[in-house]
This record gives sequence, C-alpha cells and structure tokens, in this order.
Amino acid sequence: TRSFTDPSVSMDLLRAVLQPSINEEIRGIFNKYMKFFQTAAINVRDNVGEEVDPEQLIQETCRSCLEQAKLLFSDGKKVVPRLPHEQAGTKRARQMDEELSRRGSPVPKKRKGRPPGQSLSNDRGVSGMAAWKLKVSEPVRRDGPKWDPSRLTETTTFVLGSRANKALGMGGTRGRLYIKHPHLFKYAADPQDKHWLAEQQHMRATGGKMAYLLIEEDIRDLAASEDYRDSVDLRLEELKPFIPPAWMTEKMQKHMETLRRGGDAPPTEDPPE
Repeated sequence: TRSFTDPSVSMDLLRAVLQPSINEEIRGIFNKYMKFFQTAAINVRDNVGEEVDPEQLIQETCRSCLEQAKLLFSDGKKVVPRLPHEQAGTKRARQMDEELSRRGSPVPKKRKGRPPGQSLSNDRGVSGMAAWKLKVSEPVRRDGPKWDPSRLTETTTFVLGSRANKALGMGGTRGRLYIKHPHLFKYAADPQDKHWLAEQQHMRATGGKMAYLLIEEDIRDLAASEDYRDSVDLRLEELKPFIPPAWMTEKMQKHMETLRRGGDAPPTEDPPE
C-alpha cells in the first residue's frame, strides 16, 4: 500500500477536493459557447434531415472539445486518442489542432466579426433556448410516471414530432423541440411503422428520412406549462393525433423500457438520406 506521502496519491486527493469547482467552471465555459453549438446543430438538421439528432451532435461536440483540451497537458509522448470522425478529418483540421496545441490555447485566433459574448442576429431556433444549459456529465433523467411503459396502451394517442414542433410554435426549426426538452419520450419510426403511417395518410412516404412519434399527452402538458400557454405561436390544432396499431404500441413500450433502463436507442434501419 502507498501512503499519503506518495506524490500521485496526494495530488489525486487534492484533485478530488477541487473537482466539483472545476466541473462547475467547465460547465460555465460550455454554456458560454452553447449558442454556437445549438445553431450549428440545428442548421445541420435543417440541411440533412430529421435523422440527425441535434442533441446528440451537441454532446459529441462537447466531448470532442474535452478530448482536444487534453492536448494542453500532453507531455509530448502520450498521444490523446482521436475520435473516429476526427481521424477522417481534413488536413486543415489537423493543422488547426497542432497550431492550438503549440500556442497552448484552446481559443482560435481572433477574427473580424462577432466576439463570443454577443448575440447572433440570424440565430434560427436559438431565441427562447437561452435558458437551456448543457449539464456536463448529467444524463437525461428517464424515470417517473411518464417513463412507465404501462402508460402506453392501445388507446394512447401519438403525434408526429414535426407536428409537435409546429403546435408549440417551433415549426421553422426541425428538432428544436428535442433539444429544448430532451426528457420527452420519442420513438423513431422504422420502415414498417412509416409504411403504416403513410398508408393512413398521417405522413408522406419519406424514404430514408427519420420520423419521430411523441405522446400527445406529453405535448399538451408542455403547451399548458408556463413556457408555452401564453405564446401567440401556440397551434394545438396542428397536432393531428392518432392511435397506432397494437403491434406498433408494443414496440414503443419496449423502446421506452430500454431507454428507462439506461440502454441506447436501437439503430435506425433507414439508409442515410
């Protein structure tokens, strides 16, 4: 056994004491730049399609930032593992990482234009989300009665995610609902589900495009909340709820149970759009 005079043990004890304060300051730094991540993620979704999950993009970007920040403390021998998408990145991206590492600063050179503290005049979908803050290392809570699979019965009504966005006044920015309310249960329709939805004229045939289903009750609860009930953009007539067949409801029950237990959502069977 090593005593407390062991340098590594002593330093780790100090780190453990300071870690909560360090985490809080790191969270504050990410909150400062969150508007840029949000805008970029929503733009990606608008350009690529609804199979893109902006919330996941933002979290992956934040994790990548933390990984690259490790380079500031590299001894020159240990190499920080690159994330898979970074390994296939462009030469320019690698040059930028090397330049930042040499200068010892994670902040790029100043360029003409807007400093980080100022607001964006063309922020699509960012206004109204200022209160949303990334909780570093805090997963979305999936507990309580809303995450009980038994609430999904053969009479439970659902709405399309695109219609829920419109109903809550977010129709111009796909995916904003999922970023602002990550606690909502959402189910990604598979090809069989989408075939039924198209047959029943709930949606157009979309090929590889992602389609999410949400519980109507959850959306109406949101609409009645302080954030939305006085909004002039509220359009609940846009919801167009429907009751799915029993076999689809059963799949959603299993999906909810998987997420509630901390599992990952099953991969979509659709090819990229």
